[in-house]
Amino acid sequence: MAKKRAAPAERQEMSGMERLGLRVSSMINHPVAQAQRWVTIHRLDADGDREWEEVLGVIAETAELELTLNDDGSVTVRWEQQEVEETGRGEVEFEPEEEAAPF
Repeated sequence: MAKKRAAPAERQEMSGMERLGLRVSSMINHPVAQAQRWVTIHRLDADGDREWEEVLGVIAETAELELTLNDDGSVTVRWEQQEVEETGRGEVEFEPEEEAAPF
């Protein structure tokens, strides 16, 4: 009795924009970056001009993020700590610091 093997799943390549967005998102959401509330992002040789500009545009349009272009071509992204909200029952509720990046 021969067993049939499942056909291997077709591998789908990520686009340059998806790769860059994932890298930047991961850097912003990293615990160290969340603790210090800033991160410096360096452009890699594999990052295309269009993708880099598009990601910087998304960051610049996000009200909670401050973008600083550095002399070496890197970008520093800063953000403020989220406000603390009080619930009606005398408890303090903290806003989560780790929010997904907008891309």
